[in-house]
Amino acid sequence: MAAEPALVPAADIAEVRAFNRFFTRRVGVLRPGLLDSPFSLTESRILYELAHRDSTEAVDLRRALDMDAGQLSRVLTRMESSGLLTRTASPDDGRRQVIAPTGEGTAAARTLDGRSTDQVRELIGHLSPADRERLVAALRSVRRLLAEPGAEPAGADPVLRPLRPGDLGWVVERNGALYAAEHGFDHTYEALVAGIAADYGRTHDPACEDAWIAEADGERAGAVFCVREDDTTARLRLLHVEPWARGRGIGGRLVGHCISYARSRGYTRMVLWTVSVLASARRIYKGAGFTLVEEDPAPRFGRELVGQTWELDLRRAPSSAGAAPLTGG
Repeated sequence: MAAEPALVPAADIAEVRAFNRFFTRRVGVLRPGLLDSPFSLTESRILYELAHRDSTEAVDLRRALDMDAGQLSRVLTRMESSGLLTRTASPDDGRRQVIAPTGEGTAAARTLDGRSTDQVRELIGHLSPADRERLVAALRSVRRLLAEPGAEPAGADPVLRPLRPGDLGWVVERNGALYAAEHGFDHTYEALVAGIAADYGRTHDPACEDAWIAEADGERAGAVFCVREDDTTARLRLLHVEPWARGRGIGGRLVGHCISYARSRGYTRMVLWTVSVLASARRIYKGAGFTLVEEDPAPRFGRELVGQTWELDLRRAPSSAGAAPLTGG
């Protein structure tokens, strides 16, 4: 649920407004003609939408642009008079208008698209590859955070990939920060994760151990590790999913892939340890077929927590938790 406007600090509002002013000036959207063209920002957006569709109905165009119907009608009338588009009655419903670009409108859209590409290339061309990666990741985060509440996540389906350099440090940092913020764990939990990650990086056996990062919308969204306990037992470790990526089935896919991997390496049993306050993770484990076999209340990570050991018989038929596709390593 979105925060009440009155609860948003004035400093946060001022930062967003300052960014709006900076960006509109930087890309020149307040100039009389966008990208040194005779078209306004609104007209340019309409041309862009029409150029990426063979034709569209006015009502769909209005939804895509989130424009008032009267305002859109006036702009379309002006653009039709300029020879940029045509409006005809829909063959399915005469009350609805079908909008299509003319040859002149298509050419104008192509020119604007090329100029926009050149403008962005000039805007970010001086940045190093690392800084461009940071910028693109930040822009994805802005789009995600400012999306309509309850909107379906944008972008391609999440994928899993093997670890890359830098991922172990990310796993440690994110586990420490997330569990402190969400469950009040102290620094000893981060130290535990750091030890697990360090041991994996130094001594893991690639023939029978592996780890995966989940990526969504080009960003790291979660992780899981499969390590050897003994000749017949694998241990699932360090499952986590970023808050912004939850609700997309990523946790289940990570666990499902870990289980599939363990089976493929000949393990007959998988175990994991967690704490009872991690309700979402426990639901995933239970859904994947794990059974709770032991509980251990004790002080840990700065809290009184109930430790839990879960296990799964890998000789049983696989559950519905499926493996996700791996992309390049």
